[in-house]
Amino acid sequence: MKLLYLLIATLSLTGCIFGKSSEVKRAEKVLQNFQCHNIESSELASSSISNFYQQSLAANKEKAAAYIEQYKNGEDLFDIPLDEVVQQKYQLYKQACQALGGVSTTKGPVTVTSTE
Repeated sequence: MKLLYLLIATLSLTGCIFGKSSEVKRAEKVLQNFQCHNIESSELASSSISNFYQQSLAANKEKAAAYIEQYKNGEDLFDIPLDEVVQQKYQLYKQACQALGGVSTTKGPVTVTSTE
């Protein structure tokens, strides 16, 4: 009987480990999207709003990376999956990037056609 309980406990813990591993991988994939292109910081007007958005870019990316590291170290910080938390930080990052005139994701080349 003890052997059965030990087997059940082992399988449960193994399932938790693999579940958390896939969560971390998904979160790391989202973290790779934290890129803001087409912003020239030398061309940005030095204002409180542009400073706010620049700080928001840095803070959201740093927090997402810190959450992933803490999760890898065994800290369970949130009631929702890690990848959802990182996705929420990415949405804030993306909004700040767009507010600064940048583009947060890179897609393939854009083809422009004229309509003359």
